Amino acid sequence: MKKIIIAVALVLGFAAAASAQPRALGVRIGNGGEISYQHSLGNNFLEVDGGLGLGFDRVFNVGATGIYNFMISEFGNGFGFYAGPGAGVGLAVGDVNYFALSAAGMVGIEYNFNFPLQISLDFRQHVGLGFNGHGLWTPSSIGLGIRYQF
Repeated sequence: MKKIIIAVALVLGFAAAASAQPRALGVRIGNGGEISYQHSLGNNFLEVDGGLGLGFDRVFNVGATGIYNFMISEFGNGFGFYAGPGAGVGLAVGDVNYFALSAAGMVGIEYNFNFPLQISLDFRQHVGLGFNGHGLWTPSSIGLGIRYQF
């Protein structure tokens, strides 16, 4: 029975690997540094970023954002233009302490090299509520992404 379970697990594992979508892992540098992961969904992709930042008001920020990006246009030669909606969560500690939930949007351009490297330049805007009396939370950033594709 143990051999059958192992055989079935191997077959399912190989099938999942054979149908796996391209992925990319790297960093996004904007108002701080973030670990950035992209998972391709056909022509579109899901991007999840999480990281640390330092605000202008001496506030240390920790946050995560998930964006579903639509590939609007591919210019050929590896260039692509994308935009999409998403959501974010943030926590700030410092002169002001708060927790925030937000809707997010992103627009950007990327270049995929002939080897497994991708670079991108994007603009991301959040609009949400900051709790603990912070009110409206609207951080934005321009980010440079560098990712290894696998």
